[in-house]
Amino acid sequence: MTGSPSVLIVSYIESGKAAAQFGFYQLVEWKPDDSMIAVTAANGYILLFDIRGSDEKYLYEPVYPKGARVKVTPGYKEEQCAPALTLEMKKPVDLEAPISCLQTLQEDLLVATADGYLHMLHWDSVSNGRRAVNLCTIPFSLDLQSSRGGPCLDLDGVHIREMEYCATLDGFAVVFDDGRLGFITPTANRLATDQLQGVWAADVSDGTCVAVNNKYRLMAFGCASGSVLVYMIDSSTGSMQLSHKLELTPKHYPDIWNKTGAVKMIRWSPDCSVVMVTWDCGGLSLWSVFGAHLICTLGEDFAYRSDGTKKEPLKISSMSWGVEGYHLWVISSTDATPVPDGAEGDEKLQQTGILQFQFIKSALTVNPCTSNQEQVLLHGEDRLYLTCGDPTQAHSVSDKSPSRDSSSPLSQGLSTLLGHKHWQVVQIHSTYLETNWPIRFAAIDWSGQCVAVAGRRGFAHYSLYTRKWKLFGNVTQEQNMMVTGGLTWWDDFVVVACYNFIDRQEELRLYVRTSNLDNVFASVTKLQADTLLLNVFRNVVILFRADCSICLYSIERRHDGPNPSVSVELLQEVSMSRYIPHPGLVVSVTLTSVRTETGITLKAPQQACSAESILLNLAGQLIMLQRDRSGPQVREKDTPANQTKLLPFCPPVVLAQCVENVWTTCRSNRKKRHLMEALWLSCGEAGMKVWLPLFPRDHRKPHSFLSRRIMLPFHINIYPLTVLFEDALILGASNETALFDGPSSSSLEALFPFCTVERTSQIYLHHILRQLLVRNLGEQALMLAQSCAMLPYFPHVLELMVHVVLEEEATSREPIPDPLLPTVAKFVTEFPLFLQTIVHCARKTEYALWNYLFAAVGNPKDLFEECLMAQDLDTAASYLIILQNMEVPAVSRQHATLLFNTALEQGKWDLCRHMIRFLKAIGSGESETPPSTPTTQEQSSTGGFEFFRNRSISLSQSADSIAGGKFNLQKTLSVPSGPSSKGATQEAFLSPLVNKGEECSIGSATDLTETSSMVDGDWTMVDENFSTLSLSQSELEHISMELANKGPHKSQVQLRYLLHVFMEAGCLEWCVVIGLILRDAGVIKQVVGFLDSPEVPPETVQSIRAGLKAVDLWASSDCLGYKPFLNLIGPQLLKLLEVPVEQVQPEAFQPTGASKLSEPPLLLLPRAEELTAAHPLPSDGPAGASARPLNDTPPEEQEPLEEGSYDCTLS
Repeated sequence: MTGSPSVLIVSYIESGKAAAQFGFYQLVEWKPDDSMIAVTAANGYILLFDIRGSDEKYLYEPVYPKGARVKVTPGYKEEQCAPALTLEMKKPVDLEAPISCLQTLQEDLLVATADGYLHMLHWDSVSNGRRAVNLCTIPFSLDLQSSRGGPCLDLDGVHIREMEYCATLDGFAVVFDDGRLGFITPTANRLATDQLQGVWAADVSDGTCVAVNNKYRLMAFGCASGSVLVYMIDSSTGSMQLSHKLELTPKHYPDIWNKTGAVKMIRWSPDCSVVMVTWDCGGLSLWSVFGAHLICTLGEDFAYRSDGTKKEPLKISSMSWGVEGYHLWVISSTDATPVPDGAEGDEKLQQTGILQFQFIKSALTVNPCTSNQEQVLLHGEDRLYLTCGDPTQAHSVSDKSPSRDSSSPLSQGLSTLLGHKHWQVVQIHSTYLETNWPIRFAAIDWSGQCVAVAGRRGFAHYSLYTRKWKLFGNVTQEQNMMVTGGLTWWDDFVVVACYNFIDRQEELRLYVRTSNLDNVFASVTKLQADTLLLNVFRNVVILFRADCSICLYSIERRHDGPNPSVSVELLQEVSMSRYIPHPGLVVSVTLTSVRTETGITLKAPQQACSAESILLNLAGQLIMLQRDRSGPQVREKDTPANQTKLLPFCPPVVLAQCVENVWTTCRSNRKKRHLMEALWLSCGEAGMKVWLPLFPRDHRKPHSFLSRRIMLPFHINIYPLTVLFEDALILGASNETALFDGPSSSSLEALFPFCTVERTSQIYLHHILRQLLVRNLGEQALMLAQSCAMLPYFPHVLELMVHVVLEEEATSREPIPDPLLPTVAKFVTEFPLFLQTIVHCARKTEYALWNYLFAAVGNPKDLFEECLMAQDLDTAASYLIILQNMEVPAVSRQHATLLFNTALEQGKWDLCRHMIRFLKAIGSGESETPPSTPTTQEQSSTGGFEFFRNRSISLSQSADSIAGGKFNLQKTLSVPSGPSSKGATQEAFLSPLVNKGEECSIGSATDLTETSSMVDGDWTMVDENFSTLSLSQSELEHISMELANKGPHKSQVQLRYLLHVFMEAGCLEWCVVIGLILRDAGVIKQVVGFLDSPEVPPETVQSIRAGLKAVDLWASSDCLGYKPFLNLIGPQLLKLLEVPVEQVQPEAFQPTGASKLSEPPLLLLPRAEELTAAHPLPSDGPAGASARPLNDTPPEEQEPLEEGSYDCTLS
């Protein structure tokens, strides 16, 4: 039925007497025409039920509102109403042995019993008698060639536990009760009991269950070990060959063997693209057809409830896929282990629950028209999930914004390329769904603006730009067509391969998007046979038909009528019946310009745009048919335009095995030919493969030994759903699970997580470059990389490549005979980002691997000097950290000094500040071993003041001069000013370092080294007391805000001059006022330091104390902008209010109840970084003035200030 609720139509309840005779019902099978059901009972009976329906009676009928759109086509009641059915049991068949499995065939029912027999019953006339065969009489061998027809004696006492018929292989996959696996096939055309032979799967004895995939001709056998073995039949020998395994790896699921138990059930989806597996211990897992793992419910992310209790996995006794694979119906197991009483007692699964899991799937599973799809499109039973970004921004006809680049999907913005959980969800129109559920096909156009869907009948399309659906205005037209071979977009037209019920004719139709959806505006072409697949390449439609032939049609836009229309002409037919055993095995058909060396010629560039090859995915085998250019070539201009005869195709060649999806593009881009002309394959657990073209460089003659194309495999972490060619990205989707703790947490639903779908993306370029380098194709790798160098994540690509190779080789236990890292390093040097790439990679790699890295890329000292020569100071600073860890301190100090000098010359004040901090952190360098990176440590307050005293004494004339209130200017240093001050030198003064948070303003690197040698002991003190002071982003922002709030530079200079005058005059109250205006903690600290001098009158001390109290109260109530600054000088305020300087102890920094400034301790005792934040090095503060402020004052503002514009602080 439709998306409306599921209803019970009929049930059959056995009488007690009959139930005792037959036993419990166990297995059920439908007859292929749905007219009968076969049920097995525990006591060895097969019960056949006839299903009879009434033509007039219905259980439920739809009631339409007045004026609703109702279709009046014949037979609409059967489709719209719930039928009234009856079940009538025919005569039961007693097989006199327990039944292990049954399997339906066209007119027969095959039943295996526990006594080792296979019974073949006829569905209709049971009186016909039944045929039975003993398994011992079937000859088994490892392959059909060695089978000589002798009986297989070791099957004595063995019966078939489970079997499934595979129509495309014409045989049965069987699991015996001793765990062996086999495949039984008839020797003659018709399946007869006396003409069977079998093959074994070698070395397997723990099989439990089986499921076959008809489309890909695969047999999946579950094993007691918990893994699933997927076999194929070798076409030449007839033996069973292991294709791949489906197993949970201990890497992702530790201790998995104890968690799963044996495989209980395997179910392929209706479209054969995925397989669901469940185990004895519970849990579900979903894999793609060739083994890519998609979902597993055994992960740790929802094994526990929010209260910490562990959830048991849901045990499943039966499961089945719903129509089109949108639902998985599950019956939970009733034989759960007894639950002990207590906290979990309410979780007994007494009532067997039926659970329905909902799925969304990629549009490519049933409609693989990938030629023009570069978006991820997923569809559920009633909605579509798209990831093409904001529709108002995507390139559409009406959007002429200059930032759009219509040639590249990158123009959709990076947000559409990166992974996230935001999807554009389009609800399919309810009127269309009502009569045409379920949706079978969906397609999106290349721009990502229009979507078309087709259900049971007709189709509808939607524009993301207008957000409107278009449905058939005439319901009869909709109901008289059924889309059979899929649908796709060509320009503004929807291309559909459909069946016309009125004419009983297969047709190819094109409907224009802009007109109403009506057959009047359609271009109709009659087809000779049923269409199974459809695709578009430029102006050519390719159809694959049920008679195993391929047809090419040209589409041409006509301009003669008032409405847009097209003319369609048959170009070519290619019969493939010799190569294709069954039309249902063809997964996709693609027309492409990709060709091998036989077709490539540099002289004929126009051929690059033509349809050169047909790609056919035949049950996972990718087959290529190329145009045959071996005959006489006719030049284009010699033939009239209407008589160009298309070249025939060569016999097919196999390109790859285990292929799930194929991507090529019909667009061309001269700058990125490698990526645009490549062929991309998705190969399940094997990852991806790319068939890459190799071009001679600069039109030189290609090497004779160099192949024109190369197949490169690479692993990816996501399941690929589309390839963005120019952007070198793969897009996919994955399941993210969240714990479900609803009010009914004891219900069955609570055993499973709440799932969200996440859009994922992955860069693949580094894989391809690496593969080319491994194969000594460095020139090709360079051409490819240079074509992608403008991508925003190209630096990351280079970094990834170096990092992956480094991790592999440096941690390898075995010696590597031919290491790749030197080659990769040489390759990366070809790009200007080389220096950044190496240092970023090193910083993200553990220290132990650095020696291996720099042995390949070069000495870090040389790389540091290269950075300096290239004026790339930020990267040079990163190399300093490498040098600090790898070299002795003297070397680090020497290089840091070099960088400091260069930064000063270029006016990079931020970098200067970091360099000063770095130099302090290195210490005096007495030890000659490379230092470990300093760790952050809290310095005791006393240590800070001791250091303050030592520093003052060593840099001023004497300690007494401070105590005596004699204020002396320090040694003046000349600082090179930035280019903005026109070469005029300004004066800066070196002051004592007042607290651990302040920087020393140093004029030049030479002065720095002189000072450090002059007071060597002090540098040692610095090493002990200074931690690595790194500013966070928020602190840097805080500094820049502070700078912005300080007013013009001219006012600052004037205030500094006033401050200097008041200091000289000893007017300390005014100094405090100016310090508050400047928000300069250094000034306040200096003044508080002078208040201990006996020469300062007590009234002054009292006045300053009262003033600062008043300012604090005022700031708390009226002007919160001053609070951060007052918090910064909290220790000074406390010292002023409570304790003399000489007796400062750590306790003095804790707030007391009596203090009016009872702020939290963190505010009163700021971290070193916060103290630093008050003194940006370039602007002002006791640490000296910079030559050029951060806000880059223009020269004309500075010129009038040259007279007396010096800046000083006193100690």
